[in-house]
Amino acid sequence: MTEKTTDFKQSLGLLDATMLVSGGMIGSGIFIVSADMARNVGSSGWLLMIWLLTGIVTVAAALSYGELAGMMPKAGGQYIYIQRAFGSLTSFVYGWTVFMVIQTGTIAAVAVAFTKYTAVFIPALNPENVLFSLWGMKVSWGILFAMASIILLTYINTKGVQSGKLIQNTFTIAKLVALFGLIVIGVGYGFKSGMLSQNFENAWDASKSSTQGVTPIGGIALLMAVGVSMIGSLFSADAWNNVTFIAAEIKNPKRNIPLSLFFGTLIVTTLYLLANVAYLSILPLKGTPDGADVLAKGIQFADFDRVATAAMSVIFNDAAAGIMALLIMVSTFGCNNGLILAGARLYYAMAQDGLFLKQASQLNQNAVPAKALWFQCTWSCLLCLSGNYGQLLSYCTFGFGDMFDFVD
Repeated sequence: MTEKTTDFKQSLGLLDATMLVSGGMIGSGIFIVSADMARNVGSSGWLLMIWLLTGIVTVAAALSYGELAGMMPKAGGQYIYIQRAFGSLTSFVYGWTVFMVIQTGTIAAVAVAFTKYTAVFIPALNPENVLFSLWGMKVSWGILFAMASIILLTYINTKGVQSGKLIQNTFTIAKLVALFGLIVIGVGYGFKSGMLSQNFENAWDASKSSTQGVTPIGGIALLMAVGVSMIGSLFSADAWNNVTFIAAEIKNPKRNIPLSLFFGTLIVTTLYLLANVAYLSILPLKGTPDGADVLAKGIQFADFDRVATAAMSVIFNDAAAGIMALLIMVSTFGCNNGLILAGARLYYAMAQDGLFLKQASQLNQNAVPAKALWFQCTWSCLLCLSGNYGQLLSYCTFGFGDMFDFVD
């Protein structure tokens, strides 16, 4: 018979918790959303201001969560806080929404994104390579690969929090270093090319750009444009709260959780701000949708909004697509590990209260909620059958928004 334990082990230090915060935040958003933001505000000054405001909001929210986690260092994080504030009914709805939509939908979407960029090197993983149809859904090698990545990370995390920690720390450090390298290369190039100073001429003259033309904006219209643009930047800075789900496994949680939230969000938001400085150092902010090359299209109209790829193509030419694909593969794989590791702790807390499947309340011999991990894995894999990143993202974002409408 397999020996089970009844308590989590406090085995994660400040560095581990900080890596979980940072790793969860850095997905693919920072490499894409700046294009839409640039179209909305048409100004380098306002673009950087939005990222700065996002950083301030994120760090402030993280510090608030840090206080809650310090007062209630239990597995489950936000589920525990909602239960204390609004009662069992609201926490029940929140917890099941996380399981059915938010966490599992995000895991599936990130796995599909990981597969999409792996297909740059393994073309067989492209979605058009369909193997068979199942209940009207087309199953391709790419979908099976996305499922396999979720199963692999789930299996690793059932072997103990130390195994999950090793994956998280390794991949988070790798993408932090890679993002820092992108910044150094970009800013260094900008000083030589003069593009940065060019982009800061008339830095606060805002305008809205589309395929129909350019419209100067100010006053209320500018405030609305800033608000709309912050949707993208806030999305890119999300998922920092996952560390609160594993509060019971962090050493000295009253000290380390607030500090990890502060350091993790501060590091990432600083890198995000500097990454946009790097983009402005390489590419012109303004461009035209039918531009002949990446410089003519600028940040605003980068192909498929892939600003980072466009910026790197100026320096590395044809190798840029491969470099960015590899960076996003590392980013999404590490991001999914953090989501998988953290999410199962919430279902464990629900099961302890009798609000989830009873088996999820058990810890295995490695002191992790293995059955909760496999429940999460199963539903995430089923969600992968859509095979469409956009649909999965809309699915989990819709659930997240509706949940907070309910709480409000």
